Amino acid sequence: MFAGMRLSRLGAFTPEFPDAEALHVGLARWNRRRLAVATPHADWMAELNQDQRMLRLEGAFVEAFRAHVAPLVADVPCDPDGFLAWFEALKDSGPGQWDPLFAWLETEADLAQMRWFLTQEAAGEAGFDDLVAYTQVKLPARPKLELARNYWDEMGRGHMGGMHGPMLDRTVEGLELTPTIDGTCWQSLCLANTMTALATTRRYTYQSIGALGAVELTAPTRVGAIAEGLKRLGRTPEQRKYFVLHAQLDVEHSRAWNAEALVPLVSENPDCAKYIAEGAVMRLVCGEQCFETYRAHLWAHAHPLVYAAE
Repeated sequence: MFAGMRLSRLGAFTPEFPDAEALHVGLARWNRRRLAVATPHADWMAELNQDQRMLRLEGAFVEAFRAHVAPLVADVPCDPDGFLAWFEALKDSGPGQWDPLFAWLETEADLAQMRWFLTQEAAGEAGFDDLVAYTQVKLPARPKLELARNYWDEMGRGHMGGMHGPMLDRTVEGLELTPTIDGTCWQSLCLANTMTALATTRRYTYQSIGALGAVELTAPTRVGAIAEGLKRLGRTPEQRKYFVLHAQLDVEHSRAWNAEALVPLVSENPDCAKYIAEGAVMRLVCGEQCFETYRAHLWAHAHPLVYAAE
């Protein structure tokens, strides 16, 4: 029933705020400050006041986003088998899947274009390991164990050289990328802000589980294309390692996440299926927005006729 479905396209999500770019630049700067390791200081009251203001903005944004995707999750099955079939079908049917950007990156993009793309992606990286760590707090035992196993893999199973975050950092350094908040498309910042909001806000725990699961489900094809593109461009194995690893490992991660986190949660509480689905679709809509924005930038001059026909 679900294998051939296609989620109807809602169009890019522009939140009901006067300036989406200003919103996401502000949220990105706030997230960088509030999640950084800090020490006690005299301005903590002023910082707390800013946090309260930003939390209200973040909450209003997430609630507007939830309302936007509501039509796509209105009929999500609440039984474990039905929900799992719906969720796994997102790999082919979800927003942004099989975007032509990635075949182009694999086969045609030059090094400058690949570097621009990866700079955007690096700036929008929220840190999967930290998101998993925030999300697992107070989960039931079986899903908590699965998130712990996932986190342990992200941590290189205790070996610094295998840690995924520093592995990506080495790619950024090797390609001489300089990601900055101000130099990043707001759609990429929106992705990171959305993932951070879901993981750090306890009322959105189920949405975070869905969003993280959607990453594991849909990433392998995209990162595999990036790895092949970097290989075609003559980049070193060290610079490709992060993408090569995730093209393989995320297939296993997705299978385990679905069986050991999603199924137990929906079995215990069928009502949570809708919230998990919301998070998954929100994450995919964010990705879709990014891919369209990246194509608009990269193809405007390289492939004007192709882009005009989109």
